[in-house]
Amino acid sequence: METHVLILESKRTEILRFEQLLESVNKVFCLEPERFVNLQIASSEAIVNAIVHGNKENPEKKVLTEISHNSTAIRVLIKDQGEGFDVDKLPDPTAEENLFKESGRGIYIIRSLVDEFECTSSSAGTVYILKMHKNKTP
Repeated sequence: METHVLILESKRTEILRFEQLLESVNKVFCLEPERFVNLQIASSEAIVNAIVHGNKENPEKKVLTEISHNSTAIRVLIKDQGEGFDVDKLPDPTAEENLFKESGRGIYIIRSLVDEFECTSSSAGTVYILKMHKNKTP
């Protein structure tokens, strides 16, 4: 398994650094273009969540990103230094009362774009794990 670690500052402009690393890793992994774009969108959404909701854009806090892959899958780990939240209490963004809210769709979007998604959160921060398989299984 090949692994690349990148520590980001809690600024939205840092997403570009991550995306450049993800593109260079994908030159080796070769995820098909449409699926790669989905992974990029999902990863960027998770990083925005980590920076804005987790770290509250606090310049003293960092976001750990890790991209790893083997011959069959690419995995992205994103960890913030926030206070955590109850993942099970997230409102359903497809519920009628939430349809017109301007936020609250990030986790839903991430989950819909990748093959596998995990989110664990505690007072030590939130960890997002996104995974795409080279050959999507039905």
